[in-house]
Amino acid sequence: MTELVINGKFLQRSASRSGVHRVAYELVLALDAVLARDAALARAHPCGLLVPGDWLPDIAFSHIRMHSVGRWSAALKGIPWEQLVLPWQARGATLLNFCNLGPVLHRDAFTMIHDAQVHSSPASYSRGFRAWYRLVQPRLGRRNRGILTVSQYSRAQLDQYGVADAARSLVIHNGCDHVLRLVPDEDAARDFGLADGRFVVALANTQAHKNIGLLLQAFRSARLGEMTLALFGAATREDFERQGHEVPPNVRFLGRISDEQLAGVLRRAAALAFPSLTEGFGLPPLEAMALGCPVVAAPCGALPEVCAKAALWADPHDARAWEAQILRLRDDPALAGSLRERGARRAALFTWERAARRLLEIAAAQPSWSAAGRGPSVLGASRALGKPSAGP
Repeated sequence: MTELVINGKFLQRSASRSGVHRVAYELVLALDAVLARDAALARAHPCGLLVPGDWLPDIAFSHIRMHSVGRWSAALKGIPWEQLVLPWQARGATLLNFCNLGPVLHRDAFTMIHDAQVHSSPASYSRGFRAWYRLVQPRLGRRNRGILTVSQYSRAQLDQYGVADAARSLVIHNGCDHVLRLVPDEDAARDFGLADGRFVVALANTQAHKNIGLLLQAFRSARLGEMTLALFGAATREDFERQGHEVPPNVRFLGRISDEQLAGVLRRAAALAFPSLTEGFGLPPLEAMALGCPVVAAPCGALPEVCAKAALWADPHDARAWEAQILRLRDDPALAGSLRERGARRAALFTWERAARRLLEIAAAQPSWSAAGRGPSVLGASRALGKPSAGP
């Protein structure tokens, strides 16, 4: 029997909602579903989830027992909670950390480190952020039972930068089928003033490695004058202009939009453009493929591994190459249709159930610490866990 405890810091009220948090949330949902359907697995892997403070999110799990750790720990949010409170609460169990970091003191653990971008693209992060990740992650790489990562590319990068030896890193690809649960807002594109098939979607992100400035340059071309670049996310026109980018008039900033709105927009777009210089996985292209949107991507990082032959490729340093590929999709309905079919087939290979089952295989197969050295079972120690969630 392998008792599992999940680091639920990503569910606390103050947590950001990044792609890493999306992965953690979907992986936990899928893990719960797998355990709920398989009684033998559920007996072999009793599973709990610890959330800081005395508040629990409104999530109904069938098998995973969700616990707050008590009012007394509410003040110890973030780093202190994760590094000091969590390892004590999780004693006697295998700890699963899904968001790049975990407590250095808890050796019987697996930590999912999604990429090595604090090393490969340091300009994308603040000095303090880089310093903390560079301090903690290599220690986790040495002390944890194993490091989880999301692609073979990331596995090689973590080894190259000394974060985790490749021999101790195990790959669990993300799923993308969560987008199929959505009911797309079919009016979203029209509400944003976007004409069907006459716009390209991309991230509104100013991080250097996302390389959105290349798309701004491409859309200054007169040949794309009747096309719109629709950017979704937090960054604004002013944010890009402060970085020295010229934003052409055919760029529209959609702001933060709901998942349902984004799904509706993607279903009516000519393409998703993804010119990133490095990605540990690259979830947005797969999400777009699952929704029937063609993808133009840069052949960088894990994107070739993830997208394979289901995307068009363009040089991330050549704006004219992006212009050419976008025009091909606009002017060749047969090519666009072929990419939609190939994209749907490719996306279907990446499911959260497959990721959850891979996680359970790893937890069961990797050598555990000696039972003689383990503390009391966290799942049986209700005195330490505080308030449990409702449900079975």
